[in-house]
Amino acid sequence: MAQVMEFKLPDLGEGLTEAEIVRWLVAVGDVVAVDQPVVEVETAKAMVEVPCPYGGVVTARFGEEGTELPVGAPLITVAVGAGAADAVAVAGEGAEPEASGSGNVLVGYGTDHSRPARRRRVRPGSAAPAPAPAAVSRPLAAAPAAAAAPAAVAVAAPAALVTGPVPVISPLVRKLARDHGIDLRALRGSGPEGLILRADVEAALKAPAAAPAPVAAAPVAAAGERIPLKGLRGAVADKLSRSRREIPDATCWVDADATELMAARAAMNAAGGPKVSVLALLARICTAALARYPELNSTVDLAANEIVRLPAVHLGFAAQTERGLVVPVVRDAQGRSAESLTAEFARMTELARTGKLAPSDLTGGTFTLNNYGVFGVDGSTPIINHPEAAMLGVGRIIPKPWVHQGELAVRQVVQLSLTFDHRVCDGGAAGGFLRYVADCVESPAVLLRSL
Repeated sequence: MAQVMEFKLPDLGEGLTEAEIVRWLVAVGDVVAVDQPVVEVETAKAMVEVPCPYGGVVTARFGEEGTELPVGAPLITVAVGAGAADAVAVAGEGAEPEASGSGNVLVGYGTDHSRPARRRRVRPGSAAPAPAPAAVSRPLAAAPAAAAAPAAVAVAAPAALVTGPVPVISPLVRKLARDHGIDLRALRGSGPEGLILRADVEAALKAPAAAPAPVAAAPVAAAGERIPLKGLRGAVADKLSRSRREIPDATCWVDADATELMAARAAMNAAGGPKVSVLALLARICTAALARYPELNSTVDLAANEIVRLPAVHLGFAAQTERGLVVPVVRDAQGRSAESLTAEFARMTELARTGKLAPSDLTGGTFTLNNYGVFGVDGSTPIINHPEAAMLGVGRIIPKPWVHQGELAVRQVVQLSLTFDHRVCDGGAAGGFLRYVADCVESPAVLLRSL
């Protein structure tokens, strides 16, 4: 006897609560293997292929491409077991499905063999099955009375004719219907397998009402373009807002003569081998500075009311992509050379631009380096990347008048800005860190003492 197993959108890790369906990798009637990817979703952090923990026949899909689903919402149902071949016949296929499940898919998700068979999903226009155990053995078989049921009802049907669970999974759709007094049982969904979508509820709202409409209020002035604050942009907004709410930050800055740093980089690259980037040199300077001022490589544990100084520097760096600004993290940056940092920055930037960074590549940072000089600006007051304690901002390096060795000269000047959490240190430590960074920029030989 086949069982219909419902696979829900699993916890994708790192506190993500929803994901958008980008592309379905299977169709209803397809035979899937254990841990086979069935859908590609986009989270606030990355594109992820979601594997299914069950092997069998896909009997239903929930949500169209472009639909945003919360964690825990159904993705697909799969018929598993010996009787699953019946589902294949209904779908027009003849392959034999697997009847096993995996125990390890994503965070907090795996096969639970103790769970009872899930309810079948009612096709539009078919009668709901009676709640008898035999109804599970043939999840897609229609009741005999269903063949005579009219299929011409497009939007609404008498509520009494619809029984069983309402085919809607989005809490936003339920709330929209509840707020406007729409009975979801009276709607016929336009989504896959009769799924009720937001558009169905909005269409019901626009349908002519039996009672005369109330007098319209004065027309509202035309509003500007509305862009949903969700996905990556929403995640960035939440994190920056939390940073402002929780972290008492302060900023200090200094101008530095980067002429010698640029000359040192030119000499390194002229010596042969892989090229070294300016960002990598600045990152190497930051890791040396954090070794001197470890309070800036820390976080605040509010629950324990403690400052936690972290042993390794996981260095985040800002990367601009078509999806927005992301902050990939280079693990154990304190043990890398400038050449190694250059290669890792290039690799992770390319992954970021193609949307292939994993969620783990975007979390766990302990300090962030933000080179906003690439945007042609000189200075900024960076917002700390919560829950870190500091961020160093770097402006553009441009020729400016500068007093060098007692004489006015044109030098390559850069502005450095440090925003820090005032709970973890006072201005003395923050100023000492920034001054050390500036000294290394002005005279790279200073860095040799830390190597």
